[in-house]
Amino acid sequence: MDKGPNINKFIEDTEQLDFRESSIERYSTILDMVLQGLPLGEMLHALVLLIEAQKIGTRASVLLLSDDGKRLLSGVAPNLPEEYNNAINGVEIGANVGSCGAAAFTCERVIVEDIENHPNWKDYKALPLKAGLKACWSEPIKDSNQKVLGTFAMYYDTIKSPSAQDLHLIQEAARLASLVIERSRGMHIQRLSSKIFNSLPIALVIISQDNSVLSANPIFKSLTSTYYPNLKLFDVHRFLSHSQQSVVTELFEHLNRGHGWQGELKGLRTDNDIIDIALTVTVIRDSFTQQNCFAWLITDISARKNAEKMINFQSNYDQLTGLSNRKFLFESLQAMIDSDDNENGSKQEFSLMLMDIDHFKQINDTLGHDNGDLVLKYVAQRLLSAIPENVLIARIAADEFVLVLPGNMCTESLISLFNNLKDELKKLFIVGGQDVMLSMSTGLARYPHDADNVEQILNCATQAMYSAKSRGRNCLQFFNQQIQKDAERHAELYLHLKSALSQNEFELYYQPIVNPCSGQIIKAEVLLRWIHNGQFISPDEFIPIAEESGLIVQIGEWVRTEALTSILALQKIGHAIPFSINVSTIEFWTTELQERFLTYFDNISQTLGGSEIPYQLITLEITESLMMKQQSSISQLLTELRHRGMQISVDDFGTGYSSLSYLANFPVDQVKIDKSFIQKISLGSRHEALIEAIVSMSRSLDLSIVAEGVETEVELDFIKKQNIEAVQGYYYYKPMPKNDFFELLAKQSRIF
Repeated sequence: MDKGPNINKFIEDTEQLDFRESSIERYSTILDMVLQGLPLGEMLHALVLLIEAQKIGTRASVLLLSDDGKRLLSGVAPNLPEEYNNAINGVEIGANVGSCGAAAFTCERVIVEDIENHPNWKDYKALPLKAGLKACWSEPIKDSNQKVLGTFAMYYDTIKSPSAQDLHLIQEAARLASLVIERSRGMHIQRLSSKIFNSLPIALVIISQDNSVLSANPIFKSLTSTYYPNLKLFDVHRFLSHSQQSVVTELFEHLNRGHGWQGELKGLRTDNDIIDIALTVTVIRDSFTQQNCFAWLITDISARKNAEKMINFQSNYDQLTGLSNRKFLFESLQAMIDSDDNENGSKQEFSLMLMDIDHFKQINDTLGHDNGDLVLKYVAQRLLSAIPENVLIARIAADEFVLVLPGNMCTESLISLFNNLKDELKKLFIVGGQDVMLSMSTGLARYPHDADNVEQILNCATQAMYSAKSRGRNCLQFFNQQIQKDAERHAELYLHLKSALSQNEFELYYQPIVNPCSGQIIKAEVLLRWIHNGQFISPDEFIPIAEESGLIVQIGEWVRTEALTSILALQKIGHAIPFSINVSTIEFWTTELQERFLTYFDNISQTLGGSEIPYQLITLEITESLMMKQQSSISQLLTELRHRGMQISVDDFGTGYSSLSYLANFPVDQVKIDKSFIQKISLGSRHEALIEAIVSMSRSLDLSIVAEGVETEVELDFIKKQNIEAVQGYYYYKPMPKNDFFELLAKQSRIF
C-alpha cells in the first residue's frame, strides 16, 4: 500500500495548522500591543520579526507613504543593510519603481522573483544586488477605505517565487501593519485632539442630556471652579440665569430640536461675578447611547464688551458731564423723525430747548478753565435733577445744553419747566473759593411746527436762544418768524461787516459836549456810523455783531486812528478839544487783547506821520461790565493809560450792575449819567433824588460828571441846579459829520 500521498497530505495539514496557530499568535501579539497603545515603531518592529520568524530566510521591511502620497519613507527593516535603507528612504513611487514603489503606486501586490532582470529594477538594481538581495515581494498596506498607507516587503538572497502560503503570509503582514498604522494614527489624533481640547484658550464642556459633564477642559474648570467646585453636573439654567430669558428660551428650543446655537449671553461665575460670554453650542449624537450630547464652547468677552461700552460712551457721551453728546443727540432726533407714522401722515412731535450759560467766558477767564469745567458738571447735575425722566439731555458745545421734550407740551408746561430749571441754576454754589450763581439764555423750537429736519430744528432753537440773549439773557424765547427774519438780517450784516473797513464804509460822527452855563463846546464824543449801500446801519444792530465776531477789535483801532487824526488836525488850526472815544469790553477781554490795546498807542504815532500823541485830549469811555471783571491786568492797563495823560470815563452809569466799590477801586476819572435817568426827571422827585445821589457820590469820589441825553429845558434846568459841569444831548447838538463839526468849532472860536 502506497502511503506517500497520505504522508504528504499529513505534512501539508500539519504545516497549515502550524501556520494558523502562528498566525493567531501574531494577531494576538500585535492586538495586545495595539491595546497597550505602544508606539508605532515598536509595533511594526515586532511585526517584522514575527514574519521573519515564520519564514526563515526572509528579511522584511515596512515603508510608509508620505503625507503627500508621492514618496516612501523608512519605517522598520531591522535586518536590511543600513546603506540600503538610507538609499530608498524618500524614493518617489511609480509604476516601474522597484517592488515597493510600484505596489504603492498601483495599489496592487508586486512580485519580483529576479531583481537583476526585472524591468521595475532596471534603474535601481545596483543597490539591492550589492546588499545580496535578489528577490523582493511587496504588498501595499491599505486602510479600511482602501487608501494606501505604505508597503510590506519580503526580501530574499536567492531568486525566489512565492508559494501560496508565502502570499498568504505577506497579505497577513500587510493587514496587521494596516491595523497597527491606523490604530496608531487614530490614537495620535485622539491624543492630539485631547491636547488641543485641553489647550483651548476658550472654555469647552461636553454634557449629556441630563447635564452630566462628560468632558471639560481646564479653562472651563477654571471658569466655573468657584460656582461648581465638584464638576459632575453643569447647571446650564443657573449659569445663564442673568441672561435675557427670551434668548435663553430660544437657545433651548434649538437644542431640543437637535440644532446648534450661537450668540451672546450673560454667564454666572459667582453670585457677584456676572460675565459677558460668546456661546456656541453644538449637538452631537452619541452612537453608543443613541442620545444627544452637547458641546458648549464658552468665551469670556467681558473685556471686549467693556471696551465696546467705553468706545460707545466716548462716541456718544460727553466725557466731562456724562450727558449725551451732539452725535447722539442728532442720531436720536433723526430716529424720532424717521419713526413718523407715514400711513396717516401724523408726525411724532417734540420740543427742543437749547440752553446757553450766560457770561460763561467770564467764568473761564476769572476762575480758570478747570473751575469752568467744574461749573459745567454742576450745571449738568442740576439740570438732570429738574427734568422729567423721559427728557433727553445733551451737552453739544462748551456751555450749550439741549433738552428734547417728547410730545406736544403746552406753552404753560414748557414755561413752567424752564422756570424750574432757572430756579435750580439760581442756587449758589462755590467754585474756586467763589460764590457762583448762573443764568441761562434759552431758545425753544417745536417739531414739526417750526422745522421738519434735525439741522433746521436745532438752527431754529439756536436763533431763539440768541434772541433770548438780545432780550437781556436769563429768559426763554420761543422760535417765531420774526426771529428767523432777524437771524437772516444778522447773517447778512455780518457778511457785509467783514468787508466794511476795506470798503471805507465807516465814518465818524461827533456830538459836542457843552458847558450848560455858557453853552461853550468843551468836548465831543466820537460816534461810529456805518453807511452800507447808501443807508445808515444802526449801531444798535452792528456793534453787537462786531463784538460777537471779534471784528470790534479792528474796528475799534480804526475809530481811534480816525479820532486821533481829527484831534491833530484841530490842533493845527488852534481848535483842539478833548474827544471821548468808546471802547468795547471785548477789546479788554483777554490779556493778549489788553497788550494789543497798549501796543496800539505805542505804534500809532508812526501811522500818523510821527506826531506826538496828545494823550491829554483823549477820554476812553468804558462800561460798568468791564469794571466787574476785576482783573488786575485791566486795572494796570487803565492806570498806565491815565499815567500817559488819558482820562477814563464810565459810560451809561447806573444802567448796569453799579457798585460803589467798583468806582472806589477802579482807575476812573468821570461818570456819564445815562440818558434814561435824565429823561425821567419830569416824572417826579424820586427820579430827581436818584440823580442827586449819583452826583453827590461822584463828587465824593472826586469824579467829574457828564449828563447825557439832555433834550428839554426842564432837564437842562435841573442839571444846572446840580452844578453838573458838562452836558451832552439833542437840546444842544445832534451827532454830526466831521466837516460840520469842524465848521461849528471854527464858528465858536469867533464867538468866544
